[in-house]
Amino acid sequence: MGPSSNAHLVGRVGAVLRALSATNETGAATSDLARATDLPRPTVHRLLSSLAEEGFVDRDRRTGRWFLGPELYLLGQTAGTRYDVTHHARESVHRLAAKTGESAFFSALRGTETVCLLREDGDFPIRSFVLYEGARFPLGVVSAGLVVLAFLDDAEIDAYLANTDLTSRWGQAHSPEAIRERIARTRRDGYSVNPGLIVEGSWGMAAAVFDREGHPAWALTLTGIEPRFRPDRQPELGALLLHEAHALSRTLDTPT
Repeated sequence: MGPSSNAHLVGRVGAVLRALSATNETGAATSDLARATDLPRPTVHRLLSSLAEEGFVDRDRRTGRWFLGPELYLLGQTAGTRYDVTHHARESVHRLAAKTGESAFFSALRGTETVCLLREDGDFPIRSFVLYEGARFPLGVVSAGLVVLAFLDDAEIDAYLANTDLTSRWGQAHSPEAIRERIARTRRDGYSVNPGLIVEGSWGMAAAVFDREGHPAWALTLTGIEPRFRPDRQPELGALLLHEAHALSRTLDTPT
């Protein structure tokens, strides 16, 4: 097997594990993962069977559904000593949820996606469930993906939009022209607004958190129903997001 074949295999394994991570709370059937990865079902089953032998995935014998396995947990614990920033973000997420009553989140940039790492719900009784821990969205989709994209370099934005089709899944509201308009507004305001573009009536706002090199690497988000994100309240929510995001960026910029 040559280098290109090895890279192809690793890419398929990575796609299956990422798809499984998005549904790990309830597990996923082989056919679900095949659809999510656009891979043939027999191929996905072979990959899962091999991963199970190494402990990277686990299968419920009663339901036949797949879950991430114990070996990934152990590897994650080890990797967390270098990459885990959620302990810094947890207080910010808590304060946002407590002060606003909405659901608050912390997401990380991974490749060309944002991945939700933390969620805490405020005391307002109606929730939005677009975001949840483990949820992945492409850059430009949901408020976290938009705010991270908006603060990348112009050349990075141009390259991403030129090589990414978001409209086939997310609709014309995610055309390059529409996204560029939202990028301009995000840069002007400092925070992004998702006006129910994923699920009607479910709004979100986000502010970017920057790494030591000044790159947008994470995002803090608030989500809720449309009446809670009315135009006269958005500046208040945006100011809270920016305050926490700036404080968290400074914390992460401090050598440990």
